[in-house]
Amino acid sequence: MPITFAIIKERKNPPDRRVVFSPSALKEASQKFPEARFIVESSDIRIFSDRAYKDAGFQVLEDVSEADVMLGVKEVPVEALIPNKKYFFFSHTIKKQPYNRKLLVAILEKNIEMYDHETIVKQNGARLIGFGRYAGLVGAYNGFRALGIRDGLFNLPKVEGLADLNAVKAELDKITLPAIKILLTGTGKVAKGAKEILDYLEVKQVSDALYLTSNFTEPVYCMADVMEYAKRKDGKVGDKYAFYKDPSGYESNFMPYAAQTDYFIAGHFYGDGAPYLFSRENAKRDDFRINLVADISCDIDGPVASTIRPSTIANPFYGYDPETEVEVPFGSPNSIGVMAVDNLPCELPKDASEGFGDMFIEHVFPAFFNGDERGILKRARMTTADGKLTERYKYLEAYVAGND
Repeated sequence: MPITFAIIKERKNPPDRRVVFSPSALKEASQKFPEARFIVESSDIRIFSDRAYKDAGFQVLEDVSEADVMLGVKEVPVEALIPNKKYFFFSHTIKKQPYNRKLLVAILEKNIEMYDHETIVKQNGARLIGFGRYAGLVGAYNGFRALGIRDGLFNLPKVEGLADLNAVKAELDKITLPAIKILLTGTGKVAKGAKEILDYLEVKQVSDALYLTSNFTEPVYCMADVMEYAKRKDGKVGDKYAFYKDPSGYESNFMPYAAQTDYFIAGHFYGDGAPYLFSRENAKRDDFRINLVADISCDIDGPVASTIRPSTIANPFYGYDPETEVEVPFGSPNSIGVMAVDNLPCELPKDASEGFGDMFIEHVFPAFFNGDERGILKRARMTTADGKLTERYKYLEAYVAGND
């Protein structure tokens, strides 16, 4: 029996134009996995038209309830969930997000097998698929756009009005950067996406030691990993993997960087219990130099003190006054400019969708047809067909019950 997969329509507001598979990726999947059948739910918002899927040889239907597996990007509204199916989408429930508790309750009540894209991981917990690269690309670009607008240097257009990544790069070809120092935190997909923009602009990468001790006549950047901006409280040498398991014995070592940085790109992953990078008190110090932050990680009231709310694609920038600790208009004197859009890949839907589909074909589809030999589906499955949380996600029981 072939397995039928459906590309479902995105129903969350504001609309998201991304999709799990472009028409060309879907065609590739159907050739690689002849045991799979693919259908597409009609949609007037996704970046690829219904016609493009039809031209690629796929059925486009108003009703895809015949499918076994539903493939989406954002949360599916409760009323649109079809019972007794397998679903893949970003549920935003694995961190016990209160605004989506009802969604997980409904998934259990409807006997749905839920596979969150965030839970598709290697045995060591590293994520296999996601939009991180595109968040990094757009976030770094948006930071430079903010710099140009605020300081009257250049005027980059919004990414959402550009066709694709090549068009983004064509706009970057038109600008010249001043001799600023840029700090990029992280080493994962988000940070690597931001690094692509820095490297495309031919910003010179320098070592931590040089960055922290030297001035430059050209723009430079430093890429700092967690063991650079966090240190053990007891003074011993830190270990990155020990930190990920238990960060409680660590404190921030960020201030030496903050004293040397003009533009900070936050591309790191922040784990529960980890030390904040900089606090509101840190931002008041005379030696705190950062005046622009592109917070791609966007943890509110958390490790980056100036990120006091998410911003939007429509209004991506605001100011943070370190003295009063409140939001001020972007560009206000002595304020930190903040870019904290929390859905950055939405601005580059074509490239983001194409990249996501490639990862899904490589890492997820084989598991359906090889007995899940790498345990991909087993690790990713949050709920069972009889309405229970799997062992790996039992920690969500109190959250589901409304007691957490």
